[in-house]
Formats: sequence, C-alpha cells, structure tokens
Amino acid sequence: MLAPPLLESRSIGFVRDDIPLFADVSFCLEEGNILQITGANGCGKTTLIRLLNTSMQPSSGELYWMGMDLARTVDSYRSRMLYLGHRPGLKPALTPVQNLQWLVSVAGETRVNSEPEYLFQILAENGLAGFEDVPCYTLSAGQLRRVALARLSLVRADLWILDEPFTSLDRNSTTRLERTITRHVHDGGAVILTSHQETVMPDIQRLDLEHYAVNG
Repeated sequence: MLAPPLLESRSIGFVRDDIPLFADVSFCLEEGNILQITGANGCGKTTLIRLLNTSMQPSSGELYWMGMDLARTVDSYRSRMLYLGHRPGLKPALTPVQNLQWLVSVAGETRVNSEPEYLFQILAENGLAGFEDVPCYTLSAGQLRRVALARLSLVRADLWILDEPFTSLDRNSTTRLERTITRHVHDGGAVILTSHQETVMPDIQRLDLEHYAVNG
C-alpha cells in the first residue's frame, strides 16, 4: 500500500472581503519534493503560504498532512514544519547569535546545540563571519536574510515553507541556499517556496497561482 503524500491540498480557495482570490488549488507534496509557487504580485502567493503554515484558514477545500485532515493534526504538523517569512523576523537590538538562541528557544528545540561557539560556526557557514556579535540593526538586508536562513541548519523539520527566501541574496548566498534545500530534500525532507527568480535545483515542481485566479 502506497504511503500518502506528506502534504496534500484538495481544491483549497480563499476569499478576502467577499472577493475570491483563488480557488481549486490542488497539489501533492511527497518526501523529497520541492514545490515552487509562482505568479505575479497580488495573485495570492503569500496568502497561500499563510494557509499552508496554518496562520490563516482556507475559505474552501481541505489540507491533509500524511493522509490526515490537517485540522485534526495541526499540532503534529506545526512541530514538523519550519516556516520562514519574507521578512527576516529578527530582533534588531540582538546580535545574530542572540537571535538564533532566541529563535531556537521559541521553537522548543531542546536537542539543538545553541552554545555561542556552535552558532558562530553556523553563521560563518552562511557568510557571516565577523558579524556574529554585532546588533542586527547594523546589518544589511542580505545579511539579515542570511541570519534568518541560518535557522535551516538548526531547527529540525520535515517540511520547510519559505516565502521569498532568495530576496536580497547575492549569487554566492543564492547558490548556498540552493545547496541547502537540495540537501534537505535528498535526506527525505520537502520544501515549499515562493520565488520570482529561476532556480537550478533538480526536480523542482512549479505551481503557477495565476492559473487558479478567480475572475470577478
């Protein structure tokens, strides 16, 4: 008997202020899959991401996690899902190391090594050597993005949901993130991301949200 998809969307839609934004969005995400959500600004990509990270509820349709109605297994889902929004989500007055310690504690990851020496190593691997211990308000947009993305090396999760993760990254950082994502799915994880740019990751599936727009 085949195992159910990791995450399945069955005809989900969303209505905002009585105006349908999109409808009948369906997909199956298996372990080892990457799903890239594309579409023009305003078509609802971030809204769809928020439905998938459970911060909002769909107006129609259902989501299933490992074959079970997501509404009935939401706690398990959240414990195995990592969401990174299009904003870094960092505290400006804290250093990158302090922010990572705070984010790990919020995630409840007691198994993660959050000692400063280890976090210095993770930040260096993300191109932030020399910036580990300065306030985040002194960092550039690209550096802040890299601090946020360092969480991918710390918090254990089967499913990564990433909203515009390549924003503000230079070519080297983009290549580093593509390798991190590829390694994650090779190890059996899955990734959903939004991005305006072309990626070079293998076996990526694409969902053009404009195809699901509801014309008024």
